[in-house]
Amino acid sequence: MSVGTRPRARAAAPASRPPAAPAYVSGAASAAVRPALEAPRRPARVLAAFPLALYLEIRSETEPHVVAVVTGEATRLPNAVVLAGRVEGVSAGDDAWVGEGSVEVGGLSIRVRRWWDPAPPLAPADPVRLAAAPGLLGRARAASHRRPGLDPGGAPALLERGCLAGSLLDSITAAERLIGLGPGLTPSGDDMLAGLLVALRHLGAAAGVPRAVWLADWLAAAVTFDARTRTTPVSATLLHCAARGEASPEVTGVLRGVAGHQPLEPAVHRLLRLGHTSGADLAWGVQMGLSAVLALREGR
Repeated sequence: MSVGTRPRARAAAPASRPPAAPAYVSGAASAAVRPALEAPRRPARVLAAFPLALYLEIRSETEPHVVAVVTGEATRLPNAVVLAGRVEGVSAGDDAWVGEGSVEVGGLSIRVRRWWDPAPPLAPADPVRLAAAPGLLGRARAASHRRPGLDPGGAPALLERGCLAGSLLDSITAAERLIGLGPGLTPSGDDMLAGLLVALRHLGAAAGVPRAVWLADWLAAAVTFDARTRTTPVSATLLHCAARGEASPEVTGVLRGVAGHQPLEPAVHRLLRLGHTSGADLAWGVQMGLSAVLALREGR
């Protein structure tokens, strides 16, 4: 420092502020995510953020690996926590926490107060309505402008033949080809498999066709064995849900319609409106499962 000069005063460091306390809100959650929400608190990260839904990936080796935080306007996925409002200012890569009965993300602490069952059992199916359902479902799908994301040949055709015949070899071979096939958070092949698994399990039980449930068990084991390494994290979790018979209300509504417990056509139209191809792919899988249940019942 030169003689006669005065030392400069250092700029005062800004006072550190304590982190803002989270705002507490209530939510309703699927019973499928209850193990994750009631486990010890664990870190998570935001995989994807949309206006009506956030997808949180938990740092865990067990399923559910992804929890969806959705508004009441969004599809109530079987791995969802539903809020009355939106979570603002959240981007992919942001930190979150899941566990001890809550989800913390975007300055909110979401306390789960209510639960719903994503796999409600079907009452026994009406045999007449069940037999007529393939035609009604097929006509509703054909009339829709929504089309599946996959060509009907190849693995989908092999899967359908295998299920109709109750063949484990063909069914599992085709299912393994379909995992992760197609673009998006939930590839078309996964959506088709999810619809098939749920239909085989619930319609098989409702129609008294244990071989369909047996086929669902084996397919579920094959599909979930390495789903996490074969498809997106969101889709892998949804496949695990489907393996247990868990689905969105749009899918379970179609199953109730097929079993004769509510009008089928409006339920199919609600399902077909989901996503770009997800609804059409799920409906395709449900139709495939229904056809297999009827074929296995006749061959019993």
